[in-house]
Amino acid sequence: MASFEPDNPARPPAGLRLCALSEITDPGGKSFRFRDGSRMFAGFVIRQGATARGFVDSCPHAGWPLAPMDDRYLTRDARHIFCAGHGALFSMDGHCVAGPCAGDDLAPWRVEVRDGDVFTL
Repeated sequence: MASFEPDNPARPPAGLRLCALSEITDPGGKSFRFRDGSRMFAGFVIRQGATARGFVDSCPHAGWPLAPMDDRYLTRDARHIFCAGHGALFSMDGHCVAGPCAGDDLAPWRVEVRDGDVFTL
């Protein structure tokens, strides 16, 4: 998918409003997809309270999307980000704590919360 490439033309520009923070379950995640011709950028935002963290939706072990369905990134207890492909668990800051990619990190997608909305950086 190559969505993690910084020069990917489908990667959204800095300053783009993604959604209201209230549109993301607390704690929870929300999927975002952007396309430019044949290129795609897939990312997701994890919310914990007033904090939002963005990641490229690509498993560091296999390169496929983490969630089997949009917005389904967390374990049932909402303590970890989960890769449905092989069961890897990531801490909420994107560090793999269990599975074949243990020790690796999800690629960050820089976002920020401003006035109750989530924006790209």
